[in-house]
Amino acid sequence: MPKMKTHRGTAKRFRVTGSGKIMRAKAFKSHILTKKSQKRKRNFRNETELSKSDAKVVGRNLGIR
Repeated sequence: MPKMKTHRGTAKRFRVTGSGKIMRAKAFKSHILTKKSQKRKRNFRNETELSKSDAKVVGRNLGIR
């Protein structure tokens, strides 16, 4: 049986930490930024952990679960 291939679209959007958590970027940061507060835009910079149910699917695409 051949090796599993990493889903490249998934690999570009998610990051795996040393402890195995899958991190993602926050949405709503790309455009229409004038009406959003400075504090709100600043919080979009931080990554957040993926939910358990999503992590299962994404982990399979990355070949780690």
